[in-house]
Amino acid sequence: MKYLLIAFVLLFSACSTKNYEITQTKIFIIKSPKIKFADVGYLRNSEKSVELELFAAGKAIEKITINHLICTSEGCMTKSSFNKDYLHESYPSGVLQNILLGNAIYDGKNRVQTPSGFEQKLEDDNVDITYRVSSDAIYFKDRKNKIIFKIKDTK
Repeated sequence: MKYLLIAFVLLFSACSTKNYEITQTKIFIIKSPKIKFADVGYLRNSEKSVELELFAAGKAIEKITINHLICTSEGCMTKSSFNKDYLHESYPSGVLQNILLGNAIYDGKNRVQTPSGFEQKLEDDNVDITYRVSSDAIYFKDRKNKIIFKIKDTK
């Protein structure tokens, strides 16, 4: 019984309330096989956790929390399971968190510095990705898998 209680606490603590150090309001456009969204959202993060809360017409419609697991309204799953269900199975496990935070993806492969940030172009049998990060916007497009993330400041 004691071990069952410990397992229960560990499993559900991944989706528990976190104290985030940074909260930003952004405009999100997301198109993937399972998510289609274009409106305002909150991006909150701390050193170890990221939360994306999406709104439509002022009403919260989805919350995605990323730490060692990714939790959505459908439940918690591993990062690779999330990629398989929501994005593409060939993506590295930290790709969503890196896109949301504007960090390099694929361990910085093909990263080219630009005047306002950086750009990465990645192409292989599974992906055809253009990823650009600037001071006020993030753009991710995978042409092969028809996945788009556009994130802009609301300023």
